[in-house]
Amino acid sequence: MPSLTLPAPAKLNLMLHIVGRRADGYHELQTLFQFIDHADQLRFQARDDGEIRLHSDIAGVPHDDNLIVRAARALQQHASCPLGADIWLDKRLPMGGGIGGGSSDAATTLLGLDHLWQLRSSEDQLAELGLTLGADVPVFVRGRAAFAEGVGERLQPVELEEPWYLVVVPQVSVSTAEIFRAPELTRN
Repeated sequence: MPSLTLPAPAKLNLMLHIVGRRADGYHELQTLFQFIDHADQLRFQARDDGEIRLHSDIAGVPHDDNLIVRAARALQQHASCPLGADIWLDKRLPMGGGIGGGSSDAATTLLGLDHLWQLRSSEDQLAELGLTLGADVPVFVRGRAAFAEGVGERLQPVELEEPWYLVVVPQVSVSTAEIFRAPELTRN
């Protein structure tokens, strides 16, 4: 069966303004996404039995809750695809670092399996499917720097200088969901 190996890059939010909260709990925001060279790596191998198997364990994340598995199953269901995949993750991006590792992994899964399974979905279709998995997934599907509004799904591509960034990773993890649930978060 054919296989494919792809990077799942990190991103930085060069600015982030929270401008409101929606009834569904998501926040309205304005942000500027910039990609960086640091990335997880995903390897995909097609299966003909429809099974989705992630062979890399992530501590504290049950197999079926992993965004990679959820993305693969969402694409499979969306396209009524009978194929499956074996997936291996080389996790290089820190969890809870705010650089989009899980969202990037989900987007790379959508793009990689769409190619491997020869589904020929459009970028818009994959971005829309990605939004059901998380607000940052569409920017990773599109793969370019962007100014974002809404929950992060309304994207305007931008050309940014490519300066050097030093990304420091302290030995602490911060849950994005917890931050956005915090009552002290300024929302105006």
